[in-house]
Amino acid sequence: MAALKLGDHINAARLFESAAALDPKAAALWRNAATAYRAMDDAQGERRALEGALGADQRDFLAWLRKAELHQRFEQEAEALAAWQAALALADQAERLPEALTGPLAAGRTFVAGAKARIRAAADAALAEVGTGLNEGEARRLRAMIEHAHGARPIYLNQCAGLHYPFLPADEFFDRAHFPWLADFEASAPAIRAELEALLAGPGDALRPYVRMDKGTPDNLWSGLDNSLAWGACFLWEYGEANGPVIERCPLTAAALAAIPGAAIPERAPNAFFSLLRPRTRIPAHTGVTNTRAIIHLPLIVPRGCGFRVGGETREWVEGTAFAFDDTIEHEAWNDSDELRAVLICDVWNPHLSEREREAILAYYAAADATGFNPARTGD
Repeated sequence: MAALKLGDHINAARLFESAAALDPKAAALWRNAATAYRAMDDAQGERRALEGALGADQRDFLAWLRKAELHQRFEQEAEALAAWQAALALADQAERLPEALTGPLAAGRTFVAGAKARIRAAADAALAEVGTGLNEGEARRLRAMIEHAHGARPIYLNQCAGLHYPFLPADEFFDRAHFPWLADFEASAPAIRAELEALLAGPGDALRPYVRMDKGTPDNLWSGLDNSLAWGACFLWEYGEANGPVIERCPLTAAALAAIPGAAIPERAPNAFFSLLRPRTRIPAHTGVTNTRAIIHLPLIVPRGCGFRVGGETREWVEGTAFAFDDTIEHEAWNDSDELRAVLICDVWNPHLSEREREAILAYYAAADATGFNPARTGD
């Protein structure tokens, strides 16, 4: 250390390496040797010493940082990127770092961001021609693959509170091609909206809070919406039972729903309701009951400032344009406007289930319910 302070870098490097040879697990000795070699502009010696430090401890944050800087100085970009990623990952785990490292870490993040942007641009250019002619699902999967490869989005999996049917594709939004009847359903949107507006002019008991928790339920993510019309619902069908008064007031809506090839599961499906989100209201991120179904949204009243996220993809509702998604993948919704947002929601079978599988699921529910142990209205 005295030799290093005096600028006698040759002796400092020699002495540190001699000490490290006697105590090879002491990463600090290797790092000090690297400092001496760096002062001598001896890149080979510096690299050898830093690799010695990492050989002693792969979690040596400073060794990774100095190694990243070394590779960057000599424009060894691939090695610099790998070292910077290791250094930044370790820095993110540290509770506190010296202020002197703020500048180097900021430079490292800038380098990594630039490198990833160059890789992303190259990949986008290479795939632009390949991506021509892809269908909706292929294009979405390709885009998600690229974004995930560059850390721009996570991949979400099904989380079912009830029945989980294994090995179905865990896709956030279903392709429209699975639902050839969507266009006819969308054509009914103006009439459905008119019926909704008439219903809301005097909803009576038809409008109720969507979230209604049992007494004694501990505080949870739904507590803020419990028994609140901030998120309200008018049900036409609920757990397979028709709501006659609402259906009588919305006959065109009921007819449009009857034309859909939906799922009929005793005490479970179909479900169909007007979902009403008041201004400045957010539905927290959550997952649904079973991946055996697809959830359909038909937007009816959508002011600016509303949004909907399923997994890693965020969409804006477009009035009159329906879509289908898997609600067992984490999703959330918000209305940041000063006006009401209204969507007609219903459930249908997951399109990846065969007809025989659907029959088997119905048989399973019937058998389980017949035992008297399977609770109704839960999806289990």
